[in-house]
Amino acid sequence: MSQQIIREVEQQYLKAARPKFDVGDTVSVHIRIQEGGKERVQAFVGTVLGRRGAGINEKFTVRRIVAGEGVERIFPLHSPAIAKIEVVRSGVSRRAKLYFLRQRVGKATRLKERRPPRKALVVAGEETIAEREAREAADEARIRAAEKAKRETEAAKKQAKLAEKAGKAEKAQKADQAQPEKPAEPKAPATGGR
Repeated sequence: MSQQIIREVEQQYLKAARPKFDVGDTVSVHIRIQEGGKERVQAFVGTVLGRRGAGINEKFTVRRIVAGEGVERIFPLHSPAIAKIEVVRSGVSRRAKLYFLRQRVGKATRLKERRPPRKALVVAGEETIAEREAREAADEARIRAAEKAKRETEAAKKQAKLAEKAGKAEKAQKADQAQPEKPAEPKAPATGGR
């Protein structure tokens, strides 16, 4: 019962639009800073080393290099001091915590970039690979259907011609049977001159 009450109280402090980022991503965390009566927003850009906790207690660690020194900050995800979190670059990570980056220097700290699947790449005004394949398949199916229809019409024409010939032959037979046979006329002897 007490856990349910705690969850209900925490619910009102959770951010509705939770930013989607993973461990290994390079993020820009925009932090609200109060200086006297003024408030300004400062960005902290770095690589997410890890996430931990749940609910209102969820936190993430961001590491960046400043003047040759590594600086890590732990941010509460639902803190009102965080104006927004932007994903600058998505990195491929096979671990939940990237603490091994602490020992690396320079270019060795870079992670491989996660790229969208190739089929999702679209240049303005051009079709995707999947759309082109679907269009080509539809064109091939249309051509096959047209060829099949042409073959069927030719076969039907041949059948009609054969039926017509068979009908003419049948009529000719009936006509021959209907006429009585005439006796053969004797041939006149050939009168030859010599």
